[in-house]
Amino acid sequence: MQVILQGHEDRYAVEQLAMSLFGVDSPAQIVSKLYRGKSWLTGVTTVTVGEKTSRSVRRLQAKAEDVRLRRRMLQQGLYRAALPHLENVPAWGALAGVRPTKITTKHLLQGNSEQSAHKLLKDVYFVTQPRRDLAVDCSRATVQAQSLLQKDDISLYVGIPFCPTRCAYCSFVSRSVGKRTELLEPYLQALYRELELTGRLLKKAGKHIRSLYIGGGTPTTLSSAQMATLLGRIQETFDLSRCLEFTVEGGRPDTLDEEKLRTIFDLGADRMSINPQSMVDSVLRASGRPHKAEDVLRSYRQAVAAGFENINMDLIAGLPGDTVVGFCHSLDTVAALEPSNITVHTLALKKGADLFEKKVALPTAEAVTQMVDYTNRTLRSLGYKPYYLYRQKYMSGSFENVGWSRDGRDCLYNIYMMEELHTILSLGGGGMTKVNLPDGTLERFHNPKFPEQYIEQIDSVLRQKEEMFRLLGKE
Repeated sequence: MQVILQGHEDRYAVEQLAMSLFGVDSPAQIVSKLYRGKSWLTGVTTVTVGEKTSRSVRRLQAKAEDVRLRRRMLQQGLYRAALPHLENVPAWGALAGVRPTKITTKHLLQGNSEQSAHKLLKDVYFVTQPRRDLAVDCSRATVQAQSLLQKDDISLYVGIPFCPTRCAYCSFVSRSVGKRTELLEPYLQALYRELELTGRLLKKAGKHIRSLYIGGGTPTTLSSAQMATLLGRIQETFDLSRCLEFTVEGGRPDTLDEEKLRTIFDLGADRMSINPQSMVDSVLRASGRPHKAEDVLRSYRQAVAAGFENINMDLIAGLPGDTVVGFCHSLDTVAALEPSNITVHTLALKKGADLFEKKVALPTAEAVTQMVDYTNRTLRSLGYKPYYLYRQKYMSGSFENVGWSRDGRDCLYNIYMMEELHTILSLGGGGMTKVNLPDGTLERFHNPKFPEQYIEQIDSVLRQKEEMFRLLGKE
């Protein structure tokens, strides 16, 4: 794909939508021109694929120009010019961002109606009806989640960047420990130092934890004893009296057993995530998952027996070797367990993942479309509702990841993190803190990505935490 700009430098806005519409390897040539007159800005977009060329013209009053409106105009022009070259109408229209619900959430928080939010997505961004429904439903959940926040609330993320082995689709920064566990204890000792300092700084700043999430990697790579120590340190260090939700990412069933699940529940976590990704054994093998579908069922029963009433289960549409029939079986099997949350991801191939490097054959975009459509129909019919969503680059079919909930059990952390409603304070290797400033902007702070770096640089991590809290004091 070739993108040529003339008269402007909004390359990111144009390229991101172009990749979403055509894909990285498309032969399409896109020329995006901007003419500046006294009264009007005129955007002219031409798209050429093979011998076929199409053209679109959009205009914006010059006096109304700002960066956001100009980029929106250019993307609208690209969308219109691209349509004649596409086999299907793009589900998300002219939206290319990873958080499409930010538009509808802002619209609702300004006091507008859900009906006008639908109209905004349809008339301005050309979003299809099913995706408009998803976006507005998720924004409704976001408005409700925001109503639970107080001014001095933050959410806390604790990262355990280790996994027993790496799954074929995974591009996250984590260490596959296998039988080598020598990094775990030094990592935990460094993490305890960050926990202790953060606890003191939170108390001094008068901040309170609203939701807490232990993620990874696979946190349950830790032994029961290590998990007990970590959770005990968290309970000793932080005031969780106003914490509405405490999640531990169990992830893979092969890291879970009855003792570990009871330990996690008894030491304060009230939400568990058990992620099969598929309930078809051949698909699990092709995806580098060493467990079987029956292990998922065992882990789920053990989690319920341990006391968990709030359980999430993840599936991925578009895994290697999967079929529409296989995916529907996976969804039906998981839904029959009646977990409070079901999160359905669409496979996104990223550099660093084995599937990306090996160019493994995957289900077609049409097959993934059927998987996603079946998800929407089935889960709505069973009383689940979408409560958060996000998109990724290089995602099969250019769809989205959607979290579904029942019985009012939306995952608050997921909403607060994705919609950036308040400060998310991240601890551990690979953590990214997002401090919400009074002017509506975000200040981001990154911890070292790899466990080795985190251990070696823990002193600078602690100094950075103190800088973060100077910003938090200005909220």
